[in-house]
Amino acid sequence: MDEPINLILFSGTDDKLQAAAVLTAGAAALGRPVNLFLQYWALDAFRSERIGRDHGLAPESGPEGRAHVDALRTAGQAGWAETLRQAKDLGGVDIQACSLSMDLLGIEQADLDPLVDGVEGVTAFYLNAGAGQVVFI
Repeated sequence: MDEPINLILFSGTDDKLQAAAVLTAGAAALGRPVNLFLQYWALDAFRSERIGRDHGLAPESGPEGRAHVDALRTAGQAGWAETLRQAKDLGGVDIQACSLSMDLLGIEQADLDPLVDGVEGVTAFYLNAGAGQVVFI
């Protein structure tokens, strides 16, 4: 289990970011390294001034999905950003912003929440991924 889990995050909706955070926390709890690569709308959600906002849900969730998510939040479930912070505290979690997405969206590294460790290109992401699994969310 030495190979990392590698997550490419594209979607910026709270449900998909929460799913990625739970997968990350689970792998980190098992001592498995995790590389997160933030692209487009996921990257946008990691801006310092936006990270705590409601980012909506995927369209397929519908009103019933919104009700379930709201109930979990009311019950005290940690949001995706807090879950990622906890996973990083366990160690072995690296979060990188896609350099192309940064350019496209006009984002500077100073605009990002401290959860983001740095900026890299897709080639560097694949080199860090090694022979580990790659999951696109």
